[in-house]
Amino acid sequence: MLEGQDTRHRGGLDHPCPVTLLLFPGCDLLDVGGPYEVLLTANRILVGGGRDEAFEVRTASLDGAAVDAYGGLRLTPDGPFEPGPGVLLIPGAIDVPDTDEPLLRAIRAGAEHADLVASVCTGSLLLAAADVLDGVSATTHHQDVPSLAEFIGRDLVVSGRRWVDAGAVVTAGGLASGIAMALHLVARLVSLDLAHEVARRIEFPWSPEDGDTVLPSGDAAVGSATEAG
Repeated sequence: MLEGQDTRHRGGLDHPCPVTLLLFPGCDLLDVGGPYEVLLTANRILVGGGRDEAFEVRTASLDGAAVDAYGGLRLTPDGPFEPGPGVLLIPGAIDVPDTDEPLLRAIRAGAEHADLVASVCTGSLLLAAADVLDGVSATTHHQDVPSLAEFIGRDLVVSGRRWVDAGAVVTAGGLASGIAMALHLVARLVSLDLAHEVARRIEFPWSPEDGDTVLPSGDAAVGSATEAG
C-alpha cells in the first residue's frame, strides 16, 4: 500500500506539518470534524506502513477555553490560539461572526504567520472580513456566494466546485466539501496516492478533479496534486 511514495512535505513545510483548527462559538461541527478526521486518517495510514506522521493536528480557541459549536456540542481545544507556521484552518458557521474583531484579528495574525490558510464553508467570509482574500479567488457554501461576492467581488468567486486552491489560500464549499478539500491538502502536501487511500478508508467519494486551482499571477502553490502523484 502506497509503496515507494515520498511522504515528505513539499514546498519547504515542516515535517510533520503543524495544522491548527481555530474553534469559535457557533462553528460548524462538520467543518471542524471532517478535515480533522481526514488528517488523522492520513497519519494512521502512514504510521501503519512504517512511516512518520505527516500532520501535527491541534485545535485552538482564542483563549483556550471550550466553545459550543452550532447545535450546542461543546468542543474542548488543545489550548489557546498562537499564530505560527504550517496550515491554519478556519471553519464556517451558520451565523458568521464577521464583525467579531478579536476573532478577525486572530485570523489576520494567523494568516501572516501560516504557510497556508484554508477555510471550510462560510469560513471564507471570515477570511474575507479579515482581509486575507484581497485579490484571491475563493469559494464558499453555494447559498453564501452573494455574501462572499460582496466582500471580494463577483469575478473572484468560484461556484460549483468543492474547493479552490489559490496557492497560499485554499477555500472549500459547504460542509462536506471540507472533507474533499482536506483530501486535496493531503494530495498537495504529501501524495495523491495517500489522498486516494484516505478517501477509501473513510468511504468518501473523491477526485482531484472536484476542485479548481486558480493561482494569482506569478504565484506558485506549495506543492501540488499533480506533482505529488
